Amino acid sequence: MELTKYSRRTSHQVRIGNIAIGDNLPIAIQSMTNTPTADTKASVAQVKRIAAAGAEIVRLTAQGKKEGENLENIMAELRKDGCPAAIVADIHFVPEVASIAARYVDKVRINPGNYRTSNGELEALIAQCRERGVALRIGVNHGSLAKRIFDEWGDTPEGMVVSAMEFLRVCRKEEFDQVVVSMKSSNTRVMVHAYRLLVEAMAKEGMTYPIHLGVTEAGNGIEGRIKSAVGIGALLADGIGDTIRVSLTEAPENEVPVAQMIIKHYATRDGEFKILHPERYHATKYVRRSNITTPISHDEIDEKFLVLESISSNPTAELRAAILSLEDEKQPVVVKCRYEQSDAEEVAVKAAADLGVLFLDGLADGIWVDAPNIAAEKVKDIELMILQAARVRFSHTEYIACPSCGRTLYDIEKTLADIKSRTSHLKNLKIGIMGCIVNGPGEMADADYGYVGAAAGRITLYKGREVVEKNIPQEEAIEHLIDLIRRNGDWQDPE
Repeated sequence: MELTKYSRRTSHQVRIGNIAIGDNLPIAIQSMTNTPTADTKASVAQVKRIAAAGAEIVRLTAQGKKEGENLENIMAELRKDGCPAAIVADIHFVPEVASIAARYVDKVRINPGNYRTSNGELEALIAQCRERGVALRIGVNHGSLAKRIFDEWGDTPEGMVVSAMEFLRVCRKEEFDQVVVSMKSSNTRVMVHAYRLLVEAMAKEGMTYPIHLGVTEAGNGIEGRIKSAVGIGALLADGIGDTIRVSLTEAPENEVPVAQMIIKHYATRDGEFKILHPERYHATKYVRRSNITTPISHDEIDEKFLVLESISSNPTAELRAAILSLEDEKQPVVVKCRYEQSDAEEVAVKAAADLGVLFLDGLADGIWVDAPNIAAEKVKDIELMILQAARVRFSHTEYIACPSCGRTLYDIEKTLADIKSRTSHLKNLKIGIMGCIVNGPGEMADADYGYVGAAAGRITLYKGREVVEKNIPQEEAIEHLIDLIRRNGDWQDPE
């Protein structure tokens, strides 16, 4: 008989400026600026707001040499003003900018999709980081794998792991251990699967690098919070994660309280639960255990469903154990958990973190969020949003919207709100709203339609992976998007 208990994955310590992560230290929170990195005043002010909200680590994009060099001025102002946040430079497309940024910041994040391991670029960056005590993040993105990886593996979790391990092996060969790794995706199923496979691959090779968690392009509002909590919560429930970011298409300081809520929710996990049939659990294969193809909300329960209710402080482990211990391994089950809070956002985040993973893993067939202090209609919405975030039931339009950064070419918060106001009544559609082309086309690869910043004031529209209109003036782009949806037969008039 097997026992399951919440415990953190073993990782070694990595220092990022004045902050240390890993080695069972408290999970650190980070966010990212959306100001132009060439604008010192605006960037410094926003870093301070993010730090004041409680983030220990703040990332800024450095898309070119000008932005990379200006990190010197930003760092000088922040340190002069006593801001303690660890500062990270985010590098895409231009590896030489990483070398510029490494002169000034506390950590450099690189995307393996933009590097080669055969020309010495990575080794040279590692040597530079070692000299200054700069940490390195190997940040794999589902939407921007290297062509050679994509050609062999496609945009799969397995391909993401191959990409990460290739770079981690170089770091180990160079005896450089101040490395953090991440496997980001806007698809919670891909994201969770990729991290689990990465942990397995690292364990086989004796690697203990700390892990940064995040769901990219989660969107905004309660829906964005739920999507982040499903993905991050699923991994924290497995003891995976040393630092997290909740990516919202909102002011970046809004991300921090949500991350704090998730971390606090996992800080007191306890309990051991007996699992009679662990062989029935396929955590990374997503094999459904029953023949229920469309999971239900609690008001759709009938006599064929068994309701399993959590009564512990570790609902995920308790319910997982209870499901796997059933004599009838195909019995459809509804997972139920009670939340006494009167704040809908708090209930949504906690329920998503507790219960979302059971749907990602194909273990549950229905959800019951028992929240007596929340309106019944809101509870129903939360349940359906959790099912959609776990990608097992689509009941409303899904928006894959990036949180924006210094690369964003338009007001993405306002644009997302405008697109939502025109399209939220549509059924079973996914619309990507992306600030630029760095991750845009890749991360929204499974979206039905895409709205991507192409240049200042210009938008490119996608149907699936195909570009259908280029360089549309921004003021006309939403109408063009609506027309595109109409032409393809996916439009329904509001009721």
